[in-house]
Amino acid sequence: MADLKSAIRNIPDFPKEGIIFKDITTLLKDKEKFRQAVDLFAEKFKGKKIDVIVSVEARGFIFGAALAYKIGSALAPVRKKGKLPFKTYSATYELEYGKDTLEIHQDALKKGDNVLIVDDLLATGGTCKAVTELIEKMGGKIVGLAFLIELLPLKGREKFKGYDVVSLIQDEYC
Repeated sequence: MADLKSAIRNIPDFPKEGIIFKDITTLLKDKEKFRQAVDLFAEKFKGKKIDVIVSVEARGFIFGAALAYKIGSALAPVRKKGKLPFKTYSATYELEYGKDTLEIHQDALKKGDNVLIVDDLLATGGTCKAVTELIEKMGGKIVGLAFLIELLPLKGREKFKGYDVVSLIQDEYC
């Protein structure tokens, strides 16, 4: 995992002062590291029946799509409000500077589907918590949560007791 961590570029004071942005484009442009990340996700959830990967806008789409292809599951995107063209379910969640709303198509999964949620980053957990609420509202069974990076000081994992949470990179700096 340290090998993957070395492929992430830290950008200080982006998008605002005091934030260290985790730039994954440096990992993505390294075909071996990108493949390694996808393969590690597949290995971590090997043996689990996954019907649908739910990936979160926008960087979660990258890993969600590659992983869905690798394991042979369906893919369902979760997007910000107003971006999906069909009937949606929505969940609003708190941000450090306000609120945001995520949506998923109502037909993105069936009741009883086994769902793996994939995103690039686990920080405070607010975004993913909204996604878990959407999936459970739809009758999906969450088999796990997969993140490329987890920012340990923000303790987002604490919101997901009882879930199988996997992060490939744990970072102390945020």
